[in-house]
Amino acid sequence: MEEGKLRELKQFIETCKSNPSLLHNPSLSFFKAYLLSLGARIPPQPKSEPGDFDEKKSDPPLSAQDDIIESDIELDNADVVEPDNDPPQKMGDPSVEVTEEQREAAQLAKSKAVDAMSQGNIDEALDQLTEAILLNPHSAILYATRASVFMKLKKPNAAIRDADTALKINPDSAKGYKIRGMSRAMLGLWEEAASDLHVASRLDYDEEIDMALKKVEPNAHKIEEHRRKYERLRKLKEQKKDPIKTEAPIKKEQETEAQVQEALSALKDGQIIGIHSTSELEKKLSAASKASRLAILYFTATWCGPCRFISPIYTSLAEKYPKVVFLKVDIDEARDVASAWNISSVPVFFFVKNGKEVDNVVGADKSTLERKIAQHADPL
Repeated sequence: MEEGKLRELKQFIETCKSNPSLLHNPSLSFFKAYLLSLGARIPPQPKSEPGDFDEKKSDPPLSAQDDIIESDIELDNADVVEPDNDPPQKMGDPSVEVTEEQREAAQLAKSKAVDAMSQGNIDEALDQLTEAILLNPHSAILYATRASVFMKLKKPNAAIRDADTALKINPDSAKGYKIRGMSRAMLGLWEEAASDLHVASRLDYDEEIDMALKKVEPNAHKIEEHRRKYERLRKLKEQKKDPIKTEAPIKKEQETEAQVQEALSALKDGQIIGIHSTSELEKKLSAASKASRLAILYFTATWCGPCRFISPIYTSLAEKYPKVVFLKVDIDEARDVASAWNISSVPVFFFVKNGKEVDNVVGADKSTLERKIAQHADPL
């Protein structure tokens, strides 16, 4: 690490030592989650005093202002547990080469763990799963399975460590996202939990994820809405202090918000939007960009057999991902659009973000199509 970066990091750590309440700042939630996963103890968050926006009072430090964001929200913390501070569990060595015999032995140990779980012998199950991980440290499912056991033991930090490792091995591990999301919820990290659970739901939906989201989302939405409310109050306070200085930025922000609302009105949540000309396509892609939404451009033809197979799936995905813009072009009807995009075969899907192509899928590959939608779509 560069010397300048090290100095900045050292200064940041010293600031946290002198004012631990900084760690409750939502913008540092990732750092707080990391410290908790290592077994650190975070001092409780100080309560804010009424009158934080009283004009007669001087501005509190930035960290104290940020603490207001979550301090007066009524959250449902009934299922939140104290963070586990046990020493980190044994992990496998990812650099070792695993033989076929070791894979078989790891699978046998996993089977024994499942049997132990069914008999209620949790400690035996953990021992067997640890043995399996040491034999085959390249298996994401082994880490995710052990994470689920730690979660049942109400040891969320240990579960998060295993889930993180599972996701490093397999970034598309639905179980890894699911267990990490549920474990973060146990620590009261509501926004991070919601993000993980949404990704898990997109990769492999199940009822347990749905139930977890019903508990997590209300808290995450309250925090998000309160942050917006606080930001509005902060800007209002700045405007009262110096209306001339803040008038232009506020006006620009209002204009931007109006543009976003206009863009959203041009899009159809959960529906397919047919494209018939290049000018129409430009308008829709521009609206998607202003609304910060992923757009998918699907080229098809009535005579194409694979297109007839994938089209109803594309429609169902539009219903499943209402915040993604699903566009559809018949290449025989909109030849100018097909020519502009150099279409040589169908079906083909282009993923567009902020006016730029970020990915594509060629052919009627259902699993790849949905996987890439989940990858590029926003978590919430």
